[in-house]
Amino acid sequence: MTPRLNPFAAAPKEMKAWLDYSLTVGGSLEKPLLELVKIRASQVNGCANCLHMHTLDARKNGETEERIYLLDAWQESPLYTDRERAALAWTEALTKLSETRAPDAVYQAVKAQFTEEEQVNLTLMIVAINGWNRIAEGFRFVHPVAATAKAA
Repeated sequence: MTPRLNPFAAAPKEMKAWLDYSLTVGGSLEKPLLELVKIRASQVNGCANCLHMHTLDARKNGETEERIYLLDAWQESPLYTDRERAALAWTEALTKLSETRAPDAVYQAVKAQFTEEEQVNLTLMIVAINGWNRIAEGFRFVHPVAATAKAA
């Protein structure tokens, strides 16, 4: 993959504002939950750069390897709480909005687990990570690669 453009160089003011926004969004929601949301949206969107970043961040925040590995199959795994399940279903519904139309059943699960303010904060986080996925994929960001890990 060849990078296309550095948006931070091309539009520094706008990218700084976007970065500042994305660093504050999420409110008081727990960091491990937010990292799961970021990872899941990035999996759906196929964003290697964001997956690299947020799996590292999740590990730094104490997330287990097993839960990271199984996140793509969260619906079949007993490792996730009802609150996490609601957040992950909402993440998928909003990330795949043209397919899902944000179903009422998914919203009801979110409503049962999150206060109104938390619902807004969760939704804004989903908006932010989807935005980053689109920036990173659109401009072909390349995640850091250790020299020993590069493909032949």
